[in-house]
Amino acid sequence: MKTFKPYTPEQLLRLPPALQDWLPEGHLALFISDVVEALDLSPIFAAYATGDERGQPPYHPALVVKLLVYA
Repeated sequence: MKTFKPYTPEQLLRLPPALQDWLPEGHLALFISDVVEALDLSPIFAAYATGDERGQPPYHPALVVKLLVYA
């Protein structure tokens, strides 16, 4: 199975440390993040399960979906 680039939105070592620290309560980005976390992304993960291992690790599907929806 293909592995993904690290995706840890609550990680404290990057800037910003966490979305909640930089965005006000009720911000659209936080809402979208919560909605995407509740989605069933298993069809996307299934597509990666049968893929080959060549190339760089892809971005985590939840991250990509959040970016697409927010954009």
